[in-house]
Parts: sequence; structure tokens; C-alpha cells
Amino acid sequence: MIYDITHVTTYSYEAPVASARCALRLLPRSDGGQSVLSGRIDVTPAPHDWRERVDFYGNRVAEARIDAPHVKLGIAMRSRVRVERPAPPAEAATLSWERVRADAIGAASLDSHAPAHWLYPSRLAPLYEPATTYARASFPPGRPILEGAAELMRRIKSDFVYDPSATHVAMPLARAFQMRSGVCQDFTHIMIAGLRGLGLPAAYVSGYIRTIPPPGGAPLEGADASHAWMSLWCGETDGWIDLDPTNAILVENDHVVIAIGRDYADVSPIDGVIFSAGRQKLDVSVSVTPVEAAAAAAG
Repeated sequence: MIYDITHVTTYSYEAPVASARCALRLLPRSDGGQSVLSGRIDVTPAPHDWRERVDFYGNRVAEARIDAPHVKLGIAMRSRVRVERPAPPAEAATLSWERVRADAIGAASLDSHAPAHWLYPSRLAPLYEPATTYARASFPPGRPILEGAAELMRRIKSDFVYDPSATHVAMPLARAFQMRSGVCQDFTHIMIAGLRGLGLPAAYVSGYIRTIPPPGGAPLEGADASHAWMSLWCGETDGWIDLDPTNAILVENDHVVIAIGRDYADVSPIDGVIFSAGRQKLDVSVSVTPVEAAAAAAG
């Protein structure tokens, strides 16, 4: 599947901004079954300094400095990405979760894909006993790890309400868990915290999900916006497998990965510092369209 992706962000400021520095994590990755065919970021007003780098986890980061006064900042990312992921293994054929836990703790590698980086609590996905207890119900002794994780994912989808008005980006995990509502970021943090509480390596993934639903299907939650899900290390043989608790699906070709981190703080699409006073307004639009669907619409 080939997708055309557009992500447009506009900040409107009540008072002029004297200068701004931004870190942009908007360009897709080329790994894990996806390859970037083209991609660019346009910033208005034009930056006085622009640098691109790849961080430790393999995420593409663009850094911009804008020194000209402005009352509006526009950031537009456009890319074309090919996604061809292999089908995930049968849930019951994966290793037991206890075996994976032991292998993760004993792993010697410290490269960016090693499970050691994803075992421990992080700022936005701390250890939280109620989340660990909730996750433990899906992991009786000897259960295959992907079977348990898939059940946990489906329970989150069933027990939690998707409600964009219920939480905000700085909402503590504990509050979202108690409310049993939130958005993809909240559900992902809750699942990660529960799995790490059991000693299992779990990573946060940011990206996009296709805008147009499959034939006869309903739109997926999180379409037309940035999306989030999680990745679980299932042992040396099966490696990292992605699960989307917001939609209760194993990730295949409907998702496009932008960045991977310990939690949202590692992968926020746009962060930085501005020098200004007054309030600001944020508008974001996202479109993820299969190339054949875009061609049909144009025709």
C-alpha cells in the first residue's frame, strides 16, 4: 500500500512572536516494513536556521529557528510512503510471557532496538499498580505473550471510552485510567504502563492511520489526526509487534510510523520555545490517503 500523507499545523498568536525554536518529528521512518518515497516539511515564515538529524531511536528530527517577528506559524509536512508489513505471527504460537520477560532482562544488547530501553518506567508512562493489576488479568501463567497482549488490547477498547474532550496532553496516566476515557495517547500509555509493570518491554509509537476506511468498514478512531499505539517485544524470533489499543487491532498496513519512544514526551510531533505574550490558537489537519484512492478522486 502506498499513502500520500499531509499534516498541516497552524499556530495563530495573539501578540507577535519575536523568535521561535522548534523540533519537528513529522517525517515518517524508513524501517519496519515501510519506506519513504518522498517527504518534505515547509515552514512559514522561512526559518533562519534549519537542521535535520536522526535521534538514538531512529526518529527523523528537523530543528528550525525563526528570528523574524510573526503572528502566525505554518508547518506543512507532505510525504509519500510505501507500507508492506509481514502479517503478525499467530498469537498462540508466540513465546510465553514469562520466557519473554526473562529474555528481555537478560539481553546483552544496548542498541536502539534492544528490549532493555523499554522495560522501565518513563515520565508519562510511570509504573502504576492499578494498571499493572488490570494488565495481569490477561497474563495467567504460561500464556503466549501476543495472545495475552491482544486480549489486553481488546479489553482496553471495550472498557475505555474514546472521548477527545475527556483529557488533554498533560493529563496524568492515573487520571485517565480512573476516568476510563481518553484518546489514543491515553490508551497507549495505560497499556504500556501495565505491560512494563509485568516486566515486559513496551514502546510508544506515534504516526498516522489511514483516513479512508476499508470497503464496508467504519472509519478507524484516530483518523484525520496524529495517532498513537504501542509496540511489544515478543522475543528474539518474533521481535517487535505493534498493537493499537484504540482500535483493538494488530498493526499491519493501515498504520504509518513516524517516531518511536518511551512515551509521548520522546515523540511529540512539534515542541519548542517561543518568545511572546498572550494566547495562541492551534489548528491541525491530517490526511492519509491511499494513492489509488487519491488518483480516483482526481480522475
